[in-house]
Amino acid sequence: MPQKTSSPELTSKAAATLRDPSASAIKKTLAGSVMSQANSANQTGKEMEAIASSVLRSEKYSAETKAFAGSLVSQSNKAR
Repeated sequence: MPQKTSSPELTSKAAATLRDPSASAIKKTLAGSVMSQANSANQTGKEMEAIASSVLRSEKYSAETKAFAGSLVSQSNKAR
């Protein structure tokens, strides 16, 4: 089964987020994790999976922040 990786479009948005001084800490955290999974077989860790799940359940985050979270959840360890 092929490994899931962050899409080039999402990776580009994540890179822009990391350069944005006004981006929130949570958005930068998620963006950093998205970047770490670009072109690699890295899976989302348990702690990051919990953070991403929390973001997806909340109504206070932007669509882009939720896109980062959704990507991370989709690349988590399915055995958990």
